[in-house]
Amino acid sequence: MIILKYSLAIFCLLLTGCSFFSSHKEKESTPLMEYEQTTEDIQPREECSTVSPPERSEMALYMDSLGLVNIADLDSSLVVKLMYTQADNFTGEVLYDNLTEAYLHPDAAYALIEAQKALKKLHPSYSLIIYDAARPMSVQKKMWNVVKGTSKYKYVSNPNRGGGLHNYGLAVDVSIQDSLGQPLPMGTKVDHLGMEAHITDEIGLVHNGKMSETERQNRLLLRKVMKETGFRALPSEWWHFNFCSRDVAKQKYKLIPYPTLNNPIIRARRFIVISYNTITP
Repeated sequence: MIILKYSLAIFCLLLTGCSFFSSHKEKESTPLMEYEQTTEDIQPREECSTVSPPERSEMALYMDSLGLVNIADLDSSLVVKLMYTQADNFTGEVLYDNLTEAYLHPDAAYALIEAQKALKKLHPSYSLIIYDAARPMSVQKKMWNVVKGTSKYKYVSNPNRGGGLHNYGLAVDVSIQDSLGQPLPMGTKVDHLGMEAHITDEIGLVHNGKMSETERQNRLLLRKVMKETGFRALPSEWWHFNFCSRDVAKQKYKLIPYPTLNNPIIRARRFIVISYNTITP
């Protein structure tokens, strides 16, 4: 009987001890479970992305090397839409296959910026839109080959005679864009080769129903802001403006020569771009 009592007492002590150690072990394991849940919620660190510099075409680098100015770098509010980057022009061909920027000689470029300011003073929501600017002589030859021997030869300067002011970076083809991003109507589309594009008898064009009075007023607005900063309108093309005469250009400025692969600035810049792209992961 005594042995039975002691046995029951020992059994109760063992049972209590097991319960204590079991509960104590659960309490010790709780922080570990919480820690494990916390580590699962930690998000992995994002890797830094490398941004490559904007690629420049070889022709753009060539224009830079000549000291010509990308007008969008001077005023980002100017709209650039070079018409010869598409086949929708009088030649029916893409003439600029490696140039999308509009370049001018600095003298003409800064004058164009002032014309943009003059337009903004009159119509803050309007902007000049550039359809062509400095033109390589190689493109001038392509244009001439399209019109030579036709009645439209008078609209393109003969490259064999030195080309035109586009080939100096001293002429710009320009119109006006409204607040909705639409070009103002000017009676004809840019690059129309015909009497309707002439500015010499616009009142007669209105009288004969070739253009509206609103279109004539839009042309007058364009000429006003361009003339204020020194540009001269070309009589046969309402969109074409020269910064100076051809005689002055020949005396003071240089033609844009044909690009050469051995141009040291182009070679150096191409090396930098290639090297950067090679080492960038």
